[in-house]
Amino acid sequence: MIWHCKPFSELSTHTLYQLLKLRCDVFVVEQNCPYPELDGLDILPETRHLYAIHDNTIVAYARLLAKDDSYEDHTSIGRVVVAAQYRKEKIGHALIDQAIKQTFDLWPSTNIKIGAQFHLKKVYQSHGFEVVSEPYMEDGIEHCLMRLAY
Repeated sequence: MIWHCKPFSELSTHTLYQLLKLRCDVFVVEQNCPYPELDGLDILPETRHLYAIHDNTIVAYARLLAKDDSYEDHTSIGRVVVAAQYRKEKIGHALIDQAIKQTFDLWPSTNIKIGAQFHLKKVYQSHGFEVVSEPYMEDGIEHCLMRLAY
């Protein structure tokens, strides 16, 4: 498995298609959650697209957002997704580790805040995140805000 972390301007059209297909397959189709997937944050100059390739296929992805792009005074990690056929291989934990490392490397001394699906909070807690909000509904799915201190 090979990891990549690139700005939008460096993504090939083939890679961009694979990233968006994976995100839509999981977040819109699998989770039966129609929402505006293309929110304008993907193309911001500082946004980074972290993804893993295995056998010429993108198997995991996360979007890394610069300070203040999603949450005031915080960077953010979002759109965290692993292709269904690779979930039993614990790639999600490797993805979160890579996302944290890349985010702190890109924007040192800045805390990370995420809007995590509530049923996954223990996964994020195992990587050092702390719950900082009451549960709330977003696009029909229960979420909570979580923070990881630098």
